[in-house]
Amino acid sequence: MADASHTSFLPPVLTFCAAAVVAVPLFRAMGQSAVLGYLAAGVVIGPSGLSLIAETETVLGVAELGVVLLLFIVGLELKVSRLLSMRRDIFGLGFAQLAATAAVFGAAAVALGLTPQAGTVVGIALALSATAIALQILEERGELQAAYGQRSFAILLFQDISIAPVLAMLPLLATAGAVSEADASLDALVGAGRAVAALGAVVLVGRYGLNPFFRLLAASGAREVMTASALLVVLGAALLMDKVGLSMAMGAFLAGVLLAESDFRHQLEADVEPFRGILLGLFFMSVGMSIDATLVRAHWPGLLAATLGVVFAKIALTGLLLRSFGSPWRDALRGAALLATAGEFAFVLLPEATHLGLLAASTTQLCTALAALTMVLAPLTAKAFDLALEKTQRAEAEPEPEGFEDSDGRALVIGFGRFGQVVNQVLLAQGVTVTVIDRNVDRIRSAARFGFRVYYGDGTRLDVLRAAGIARMKVVCVCVDDREAALRIVELVHHEFPQVRTVVRAYDRIHAIDLMRLQVDVQVRETFESALSFGQATLEELGVEPAAAAAVTADVRRRDIARLVMQKSEGIMGGADLLHGTRLEPEPLVAPKLKPHGLSRETRDIIGEDEFAAP
Repeated sequence: MADASHTSFLPPVLTFCAAAVVAVPLFRAMGQSAVLGYLAAGVVIGPSGLSLIAETETVLGVAELGVVLLLFIVGLELKVSRLLSMRRDIFGLGFAQLAATAAVFGAAAVALGLTPQAGTVVGIALALSATAIALQILEERGELQAAYGQRSFAILLFQDISIAPVLAMLPLLATAGAVSEADASLDALVGAGRAVAALGAVVLVGRYGLNPFFRLLAASGAREVMTASALLVVLGAALLMDKVGLSMAMGAFLAGVLLAESDFRHQLEADVEPFRGILLGLFFMSVGMSIDATLVRAHWPGLLAATLGVVFAKIALTGLLLRSFGSPWRDALRGAALLATAGEFAFVLLPEATHLGLLAASTTQLCTALAALTMVLAPLTAKAFDLALEKTQRAEAEPEPEGFEDSDGRALVIGFGRFGQVVNQVLLAQGVTVTVIDRNVDRIRSAARFGFRVYYGDGTRLDVLRAAGIARMKVVCVCVDDREAALRIVELVHHEFPQVRTVVRAYDRIHAIDLMRLQVDVQVRETFESALSFGQATLEELGVEPAAAAAVTADVRRRDIARLVMQKSEGIMGGADLLHGTRLEPEPLVAPKLKPHGLSRETRDIIGEDEFAAP
């Protein structure tokens, strides 16, 4: 038995892996965040569930390691340029959000009987928001670059920055609670001096020692040594902070920031990045394991009321602040709903405060359960808010299409997004008069600032097309990014205005084939030509002569066009043999005799008119 003791660490590792493999796909299949899956997995395998990992020491050890490494990653990604470009939203809006919500929740905690020091900790813990959950929702929506997404991210970034000074403040709060002791002030002064000295030492080593250190290691050519050295630096800094009375997490954060300024930052980031998901999973599972289900069952009415109160209070406060910083009220509500959770770092602050004697263990358990419950409720609330806002927007009276009395365009452009804007510039550069319509009010206002006249209107409505003067136009350019709307517009134009030629933006290959079946005059896939240019540029950078690279690109274009024509009649696998292989000389393309609907004149020239039946 003693000989096999070295395998005792395997059961917990296998348990964590198995729980993640089962829970995360299950929650993703239900349309929920992976974070909720990790939390649920932690509850199931923890002491309050199946007790597969029942030792408290194991739970605390995993949680501490996950927090340390998570904070290291946050620091590693922190760039000065990023802070400067968003400084107003980060330090203005971010500070206001954290201060206002912390003050409200802190006052509520004091009113419920906690000391001012404990109320401060609880208020800050609940004021923070879950970065992982909010960013994942934004990425799923594809709106991280939207205005409300950027402002939400700015608030999260400020919270990530503020966690280090907040952690440093905890020992001072604990000391402030013991002012009755005669030597408390002296101890606090000595402790502060040691902390400042340790911080100075870490900064100096990071500023002047890390680059030579990593340069020496890089010369060895052993990549794994670079990863090991990063862990050495982060764990060493964490241990040093712990020895001087500060948080290990703060040391890890500081190490990450110092490595972010290193010449080897990108290499280290590439080495550490694959561990990001695993570390976050370990962290959230440890949070789930720390929830005392017995305590939750005993206090569930109060916890449910507190959870609802925290979520909706954060939505109200954060929404008002976003609105005061210039966000439209819809964006303000959507951003506030994203930030309604308690933050990951609540599970750092609360145990640390308990360790320092600021909070009782039972209070910490209740607050931890409350924070975890907000992580379950808030994403559901954010989704409900999003659906309600969409329904409200649809229910509102749609603005009447504008009058087109002053429009005299030869071409009608429907859609003024990133694609339509470039099309419009090309037409204007040739002196072609253009009438542009779009149904996005914000986009129309933005276009006006740059001197473009864009009319409000829905291109899928016949009355709007008539009012825009499509009957007298030669060409309609359908540039919308909604494939179904594009198909409806084409059908409408072909039925009502058969003399108007249709040039349509295709979302992808399947959409292009659908448009060809509708016999559009020209369809252009939105990314195809740019991808060909990208590939040709890559060949040239690899040393291929420009003429040869252009010939290869032309050959790929010919084969792709032939495959597109074959897919129209044979299905998606038509012409699959044209995908592979190289061609040094042009060969006849085997394509069915079809009418060339949807192919431009240049495309028909590339294939050869004899490949098609007469139109």
